[in-house]
Amino acid sequence: MLRGFLVLVLFFLLGEALQKVFLIPVSGGVLGMMLMTLTLMFKGGISDDLASASQGLISVLVLLIMPGVVGVFFTADQFAGQWLAVAAALLGGTFLSVLSTLWLMSRVVRLGGGKGE
Repeated sequence: MLRGFLVLVLFFLLGEALQKVFLIPVSGGVLGMMLMTLTLMFKGGISDDLASASQGLISVLVLLIMPGVVGVFFTADQFAGQWLAVAAALLGGTFLSVLSTLWLMSRVVRLGGGKGE
């Protein structure tokens, strides 16, 4: 599991370095995640160490959302007159997110020949 955490941290640091060096307007964590995804796609699988480290982090995933929620709580007065636009953005974004996830999963299952069903 320690090796899995090391891989996660290394990809995070690589993403941060790329973001700082090339001034990319994307979070270093997102860049690292994209690089790790590409690496795993090229490699064709995931190691047991990385899988166990990732599984342990899923249980605390909600903690990653908390800073954004707290930020919205303290700036809620700025959105007072725009509740309809905020609600539409939240509903539309959620709908598009679910729709794209379902589409992607159907493609993955179809390409994988239905493995895992």
